[in-house]
Amino acid sequence: MRIGLVCPYSLDAHGGVQVHVMDLARELRSRGHEAEVLAPASAHTELPDWVTSAGDAIAIPYNGSVARLNFGTAVARRARKWLEAGNFDLLHIHEPITPSVGMLTLQATQGPVVGTFHAAMDRSLARELLSPVAVPLLEKLTARIAVSEEARRTLIQYHGGDAVVIPNGVYVAPFASAPKDDARYVGTPEAPTISFLGRLDEPRKGLQVLARAIPTVLETIPSARFLIAGRGEAEEQRAALAPYGDRVVFLGGISDADKAAMLASCSCYVAPQTGGESFGIVLVEAMAAGTHVIASDLTAFSDVLDGGAYGALFRTGDGADLARAVIDTLTDTAAADARRANAATAVGRYDWSAVTDAVLDVYDMALSTAHTRLRPAPGTRTVMGRLRDALEDY
Repeated sequence: MRIGLVCPYSLDAHGGVQVHVMDLARELRSRGHEAEVLAPASAHTELPDWVTSAGDAIAIPYNGSVARLNFGTAVARRARKWLEAGNFDLLHIHEPITPSVGMLTLQATQGPVVGTFHAAMDRSLARELLSPVAVPLLEKLTARIAVSEEARRTLIQYHGGDAVVIPNGVYVAPFASAPKDDARYVGTPEAPTISFLGRLDEPRKGLQVLARAIPTVLETIPSARFLIAGRGEAEEQRAALAPYGDRVVFLGGISDADKAAMLASCSCYVAPQTGGESFGIVLVEAMAAGTHVIASDLTAFSDVLDGGAYGALFRTGDGADLARAVIDTLTDTAAADARRANAATAVGRYDWSAVTDAVLDVYDMALSTAHTRLRPAPGTRTVMGRLRDALEDY
């Protein structure tokens, strides 16, 4: 099968959607399918020969973070050229109504098209403004996938319709077999390590919540050590935690190999995010690595942890409750080990082998119900004009 996958976000930056699209393409190719990717990327970014750049992107604030998107007539021409050259059997567009190359590609084609929705949000002015523009685009989708129940809820809330839920994929084996790093990360019952991973200066990642919990944890377990990984300055948190010396270690940005080693080595992993999460890939990675997981009780996180069966939950944004959850996890080892054992039996459902099987089932359904082959579609200019008007209002 020839499959075209479109990612709306720039491959110049690391992000969950970008990783998802690239991993899915690799898995499809490993199974003998001819999968190609179209995504924003700068000229100096090294790309596999099966990835085509849609051009440079611009940074736009979106959902508490920054999205790097590209749009316009030049991008639309690149998308149409890629479609015509690809001769695809099926198109799979991720975030198809985000104003980027995916939306333009959807405008430019008709036939079997699958859309995957990743975003989860409670309130979005941009979504409300774009909703009327999205109606004719959503009607072009043959099938819809949401990566979580929260992403599905967001889709229904703003745009109607429905979607089958297929979670984000993770390669479980590299985390399950990751070597422990005694020198840097390993925790013991006598000297446990608690890890965090996230952009330090992005408030929704919750470093400020963890910072409020650390003094209480260290009062109870003075030998504990906190490992804080991620890029960004976070000067306020660094200054507040400086008095604790080597009990709090800022690691900076770390490689994928170091991430796997940290998760496999630490006593527990903490995810204190405060919102804007549709899934929680790092929770699954930590589960696969065999560490104890502690997370804020966001709906998306609670879903991954089965309401607390696979990891401990605490009240979102509540540093005191996070401290309680950490102390309980490190002292009530029987309960914590039971949660970890439950997680070990459940994590396989998120492996790319299972996720790709489910995605291929959707592809088969889309191909069987489509009434036409994939081909270029007319009428792009009208939709682009409506989108431009909506964005100018925004």
